[in-house]
Amino acid sequence: MTAFDRLHPAVQHHIVNSLGWKSLRPLQEAAIGPVLAGHHALLLAPTAGGKTEAAVLPVLSRMLSEDWRGLSVIYVCPIKALINNLAERLAAYAGLFGRRVGVWHGDIPQAERARIVREPPDLLLATPESLEVVLVSRRVAHRELFRTLRVAIVDEIHAFAGDDRGWHLIALLDRLGHLTERAPQRLGLSATVGNAKELLDWLVAGSPGERQVVAPDAGPAANADVLVDFVGTIENAAVVISRLHRGEKRLVFCDSRTQVENLASGLRALGVHTFVSHSSLSVDARRLAEQAFASGENCVIVATSTLELDIDVGDLDRIIQIDAPHSVASFLQRLGRTGRRQGTRRNCLFLAIRDEAFLRALALLRLWASGYVEPVTPPPLPYQVMAQQVLALTLQEGGAERYAWADWLAGFRHATGIGVAEAQALIAYMIDEELLFEADGLLSVGSGGEAKYGLRNYLELFSVFNSPPLYAVLHGRTEIGQVHP
Repeated sequence: MTAFDRLHPAVQHHIVNSLGWKSLRPLQEAAIGPVLAGHHALLLAPTAGGKTEAAVLPVLSRMLSEDWRGLSVIYVCPIKALINNLAERLAAYAGLFGRRVGVWHGDIPQAERARIVREPPDLLLATPESLEVVLVSRRVAHRELFRTLRVAIVDEIHAFAGDDRGWHLIALLDRLGHLTERAPQRLGLSATVGNAKELLDWLVAGSPGERQVVAPDAGPAANADVLVDFVGTIENAAVVISRLHRGEKRLVFCDSRTQVENLASGLRALGVHTFVSHSSLSVDARRLAEQAFASGENCVIVATSTLELDIDVGDLDRIIQIDAPHSVASFLQRLGRTGRRQGTRRNCLFLAIRDEAFLRALALLRLWASGYVEPVTPPPLPYQVMAQQVLALTLQEGGAERYAWADWLAGFRHATGIGVAEAQALIAYMIDEELLFEADGLLSVGSGGEAKYGLRNYLELFSVFNSPPLYAVLHGRTEIGQVHP
């Protein structure tokens, strides 16, 4: 019996007949066994290696075989753009089996959120911050909503693990596990990383159950076509791009938003059909550019790392890198955007405008050729996340016993290495500072916490990250984007 034969018959039927696939990709084949067995797993493959389907199709198979009802799967992404990009595809897959997909993030109207609570979908796409909002909202019966949760899928896990946002995610998974009938299976999706086993252990964070890294061979590095050139200026880069690979669809990565705008301006002056994507653009403006590029031909889209994550902008012919990224992992993400069509090769052209960037590109390619990829290392002892989670837990539960965190955040504390004495000292400090209030052994948000976070319904507490203030840029009444003061 092959791995494919183990899938539910309906899933087998739709893979062959509705999706028209002649075969599964290596990761999709290898992931079936561990996912169907309920193992925690980290699924590794280059960009466009079929990671989403490798997780979702076996999960849908379990959903059918075990007749899951209610909200069964959460699919966590680092950015809203990736959620929006995945939503239609996942909804199409789920719809083949009469199942529904919901989306919850800051741009979703309140009416749609209310419908999700009233009629829970089978799979919910969300950011960690949106899950935090759901957990502490007085409008959501979170115990009832998450009671049937079976699987948590974390996409682009490497984008979380390297900073405090990853610890926030681990704490949320801990809290969700306390609301479910059984500890959910945890599945992480990532491009190649240098410490896969450690990253999986971090994701599981002491949760019971077997765990497995699934990482089929991606093939030799020599299969890619990579060139490095020194051009000296953005203006020269624009000339080279305008003359090379005419008639093809090209994605150009830059280090900064200013560089993106300068290069795009130079390309347009040379008559190149050019689009732009970066985080300062409004959501609508960025989405329109990405959609127009995806459906166009003989064009260029210039972007920052926002398009490094696996957001679909159609079939690409070429990747061009201005200067060089600062890690092999980032280069692999970008390289993987090409070579998706049969008979094509992965490719990347480096156009260096600075001497040090030229040397960095050569060093990076030498590391890549040797098989090296950087490890992803979570920051040590995230006390600030612990403090935020204790406050959030008191809001979620309408007050919590002083020692309740030990159960609710057991996996988080195990993974972080924060000891019981340190946690207790932190809570005592928060009580002294009136961030917390204690009465009869029950903790609630103190007067200091209300003054600091309560003004906007605790919105600033829902995330452990502070963004700088931004000015909106308008054309008439249409928002074009935002800029830093």
